[in-house]
Amino acid sequence: MGLENTRDELLLKQINTLEREVERLKRNLLHNLAARTGRKKAKPSLFGSVRSGDIADEEIKKAKTALFRDLEDL
Repeated sequence: MGLENTRDELLLKQINTLEREVERLKRNLLHNLAARTGRKKAKPSLFGSVRSGDIADEEIKKAKTALFRDLEDL
């Protein structure tokens, strides 16, 4: 009976290991599918907000306004 319990415990451990592996594979697959089909989020940056040439204070203010929302929205 002791040998049978040990075998059953080993089988349960193997099943748990397989379940974890299946979950990991499922998570990786879903992550990869989401990365391929999903749109990339816009990253907040001032780079590219201003055309070429010297940058005036007014242009910086416009870029900041376009990039950051007002505190009233919170």
